[in-house]
Amino acid sequence: MSDGKAVLDELRVHTRELRHAIPRVYDGYKALHDSALAAGALDARTKELIALAIAVSKECDGCIAAHAHAAVQHGASPQEAAEAIGVTFLMNGGPATVYGARAFAAFQEFYSQRVSQLNGLQAAG
Repeated sequence: MSDGKAVLDELRVHTRELRHAIPRVYDGYKALHDSALAAGALDARTKELIALAIAVSKECDGCIAAHAHAAVQHGASPQEAAEAIGVTFLMNGGPATVYGARAFAAFQEFYSQRVSQLNGLQAAG
């Protein structure tokens, strides 16, 4: 996966079509998603980093892109993402080295976009 945004864009139309076919299932999944990732004893950033690590272990490019983006939005740093991905090497072995690299590239992509946006806001302010 060289472009996290491209993966999300590629999946968007197909996901929308399936969501229209089974809206109640998606509503239930969204409720679970929102509840699981809501801040509690663990903050949302930490939960997104956990989800990113699981996405690497599950070898799911769409999940990697979504959780890399969300981790950035919740303030995760590249080092935090790298260390979370590193744990997958322990738990998932060789495949994690491949999907971990994909996950870190996606994270870096979204992180760079976020930094550029913040710098643009500071320059405009």
